[in-house]
Amino acid sequence: MEKETLDKDILRLLEEQPDISSKEIADKLSVPEEDVAKRVAALSDTREMILIVDDEPDAVIATKRALEADGYNVIDAENGAMAFDMLKSDVPDVILLDVMMPEMDGFEVCKRLKDDPAYRDIPVIMLTAKGEIDDKVGGLDIGADDYVTKPFNLKELKARIKTVLRRTQD
Repeated sequence: MEKETLDKDILRLLEEQPDISSKEIADKLSVPEEDVAKRVAALSDTREMILIVDDEPDAVIATKRALEADGYNVIDAENGAMAFDMLKSDVPDVILLDVMMPEMDGFEVCKRLKDDPAYRDIPVIMLTAKGEIDDKVGGLDIGADDYVTKPFNLKELKARIKTVLRRTQD
């Protein structure tokens, strides 16, 4: 069962029967109880969500841990196609997007996000080693909200994330 459909079904059952257990929901929907518990936890999580799209696991792990330590819910995808699959069920508050990735580079991912009405309002911060002026201008021209070059300072990145989040909440 697709996450989006499962979420809707879980919410419907919870509205109908607020005291229903995860096991009862799992039985009614014919899905594993573990899946129900995970989706209920995700639906209950009110933290701001950040999606990191980067094919370098070491960079993702370090950034993810630092952001989670600040209270963010952080999810990650190792490429653009995987990010779009994740967006079907999890809509983040901000996306940190690497440029140099196999198959679909970050510029293409950003362009597709900004062309899609369902995702165009999600702030995108390009996070990349491509630091030439033309790269920065290109990223901003296709709709990125900010552009940070690697290596970056975590304190500065966190400040930039807060800034784009503040702008979207206003």
